Amino acid sequence: MRTQSTDTDSKTEAAWIALLQEATPARKFAQVRSLSELTLSLSRRAIARRNGHLREAELQVLLVHHLYGAELADRFREYLKDRSREEA
Repeated sequence: MRTQSTDTDSKTEAAWIALLQEATPARKFAQVRSLSELTLSLSRRAIARRNGHLREAELQVLLVHHLYGAELADRFREYLKDRSREEA
């Protein structure tokens, strides 16, 4: 088998592929979920660092904007406004 990664030894890559093939669907899903959570956490942190002057709600809107686009971010912003009015 030809290696798929130029920076990984072929024996190491073969061992990694074998582990992936042996993993249960639950284990594979857990790994995907963990990676998704890490990515989301890093995205939140990067947005907060670049926009430290914004309130939490606006940071959340920015995250939605980056992940899902302007239209959904606008709808989310309106939802947050409506919710805060209801709570007041």
